[in-house]
Amino acid sequence: MLQEPLSSLAAEFQSGSPILQEKIKLLGEQYDALRRTRGDGNCFYRSFMFSYLEHILETQDKAEVDRIMIKIEECRKTLLSLGYIEFTFEDFFSIFIDLLESVLQGHEAPIGPEELLERTRDSQVSDYVVMFFRFVTSGEIQRRSEFFEPFISGLTNSTVAQFCKASVEPMGEESDHVHIIALSDALGVPIRVMYLDRSSCDTGNLSVNHHDFIPLANASEGDAAMTSTPAAEKPYITLLYRPGHYDILYPK
Repeated sequence: MLQEPLSSLAAEFQSGSPILQEKIKLLGEQYDALRRTRGDGNCFYRSFMFSYLEHILETQDKAEVDRIMIKIEECRKTLLSLGYIEFTFEDFFSIFIDLLESVLQGHEAPIGPEELLERTRDSQVSDYVVMFFRFVTSGEIQRRSEFFEPFISGLTNSTVAQFCKASVEPMGEESDHVHIIALSDALGVPIRVMYLDRSSCDTGNLSVNHHDFIPLANASEGDAAMTSTPAAEKPYITLLYRPGHYDILYPK
């Protein structure tokens, strides 16, 4: 989970596909470091967790913490309205809130970068936060089941509720577009994903594809949604996706 130069990625693919080697060079023009996460099926959530908390630690953005606390409360209400019993998820919520508050310096026992790394490496803390994100994601998908249903039926032949029970809530289940859209929307946090894969365009201009997940400013959800995340907001969380795995990228 330590930050390492992007050149370590180049070394890893030295004898690999020329397309990938070329794409790593292109990545190196914009990014200078990488932080690897455990490849256990929870890497998207762990990458998001660390990147978000590190951002709060560095910026000390109290307004953002206040904003996300309101979102977390909305997520809690969503789960209750879907019939979830509070004691099944309240510990996951409180661990994340404790961690979030502890990276703000005004807190009675603020933590620094080393301690943040240590805490997020602690498997119980980390797993509880992953479960918090999984419940938030599941709640958002079910709350907007009409929106997500076409994506889900395209992936599996299960219902939205079955998909959430089998592919969102259990630890170790990998994440794809559906999970990222739901988490980004539920918490109002934009996420950029850079794709390091073998896809190439025939024009001869090789580029690294990326996708920005920008929370929906849905007018139908009231004015609060419009003001909480301006659509022009550039993601400050950047993840590197290689088939089946997410790591964190650091821009230059």
